[in-house]
Amino acid sequence: MSILGIISGTIIMKRSDLLKNCRTVTVKNEFGISSALVTDKIVLITRHGTDPQEYILPHFINHRANLKALKDLGASEVVGINSTGSLRTDLCPGMIVIPDDFITLTATPTIHQNRAIHVTPSLDEKVRQKLIGAANNCQIPVVAKGIYWQTPGPRLETKAEIRMMANYADIVGMTMAHEAITALELDLPYASACSIDNFGNGLVDKPLSMDAIIAGARTNADLMIRLLQSYLEINY
Repeated sequence: MSILGIISGTIIMKRSDLLKNCRTVTVKNEFGISSALVTDKIVLITRHGTDPQEYILPHFINHRANLKALKDLGASEVVGINSTGSLRTDLCPGMIVIPDDFITLTATPTIHQNRAIHVTPSLDEKVRQKLIGAANNCQIPVVAKGIYWQTPGPRLETKAEIRMMANYADIVGMTMAHEAITALELDLPYASACSIDNFGNGLVDKPLSMDAIIAGARTNADLMIRLLQSYLEINY
């Protein structure tokens, strides 16, 4: 039976009924150790870890270990649930974007250490369309295309950086591009649903703070859980 792989933040883990009767599995592979929550239909990894006291910052996430663990546990495809900031005033907090492309201009992880393997980065179109269909099924409005710009983190972006990125992308975050590239190298179909939790720094007059970003993520968590439930209902 097919299993859906999910990578999300910790809020989804705490609030979702999807994880009833789950078991915790520790997976060790050639890239490191990951902890996954497993049911008969899903295997979920929280990219920032399961312990709030030991939060894994974006630039320390072991994407290779996480994606390889999902594959080893039988995931046939992967959905990323990613928190983002908006680069456009018409993309407001509370909206969901299903990106169709991404930009990252810093070093990216690779499973190939000593081989000249050059993948062409992309998001899986079949998984993207299934995400859009799941949203339509449960009547959640989504933006069906968008460009995601990944920054290294953990700091937020300057106002000047936001103005520059807004010329080329729609949303900004710190994790999705690395997940997409690693999944592609592992032959795991991957696409993402991105919640907009805040406006980018300087995009609106209200100052940006981590408290506001966390509050936005909590508000959007229920929408993302409904989207995942609909995805499973249709496809699994």
